[in-house]
Amino acid sequence: MLLVIDIGNTNTVFGLYDGEDLIGSWRIQTSTSRTHDELGVMLGMMTQTRDHTLDEVQDAIISCVVPSALYPMQRMCRYYCGIEALLVGPGIRTGVQILYDNPKEVGADRIVNAVAAFHLVGDACIVVDFGTATTFDCIRKDGAYLGGIIAPGYQISAEALFKSTSKLPRVEPSRPNKVVGRNTVHSIQAGLYFGYLDLVEGICRRVRAEMDAPAGRVIATGGLARFIGKHSTVIDEVRDDLTLLGLRLLHERNEA
Repeated sequence: MLLVIDIGNTNTVFGLYDGEDLIGSWRIQTSTSRTHDELGVMLGMMTQTRDHTLDEVQDAIISCVVPSALYPMQRMCRYYCGIEALLVGPGIRTGVQILYDNPKEVGADRIVNAVAAFHLVGDACIVVDFGTATTFDCIRKDGAYLGGIIAPGYQISAEALFKSTSKLPRVEPSRPNKVVGRNTVHSIQAGLYFGYLDLVEGICRRVRAEMDAPAGRVIATGGLARFIGKHSTVIDEVRDDLTLLGLRLLHERNEA
């Protein structure tokens, strides 16, 4: 079995594949203070919920954007699974031409998502990842990674609004029935929800025009993808497992 691990700024996601079948996935908060033993115990307990054990893991691949969280994860794979995990980074075969001015600046998770999206679409597409930051990744019709856009994430914006003002409260993500709020909570929720919905739709339209791909599919992923995507006119598909799929594909390309 293949263990895929995506270490993000806020959450770390584990996926367990048996061939092409995703048996299960689990999400924990990213922490730089956990030891490899803590990670091993946690992952062992989680895999047992699908009637599997870490002894069955034969290979692993890791995508990481938090360098200080990487070493304990690698040690966990070594001591609890008995394997050396493949790391998404310089030297790995992606099959993707990266057209960034400095390809090393592109986050590992963004390349992983691009690989998965092009695998699914086989044509020009845009990935919108609702993570700690809201990112847009643009893939050309030949699969080349053109570049992208980075905006503050939904939760970051909500937290900044709460911390930077004296009287505005912290609010939970919600879609109000009307754009014009009649109280402070609804006003903030409207600003966040409809602001992000229009941000996504506006940027995707501009990207499609700039890419000369008016029909390019838009795939959304990340924690709030379904929350925003449900009422979007530009998001064509929501894939919660997009990064996990990309990790599996990259592992296949580097097996030889």
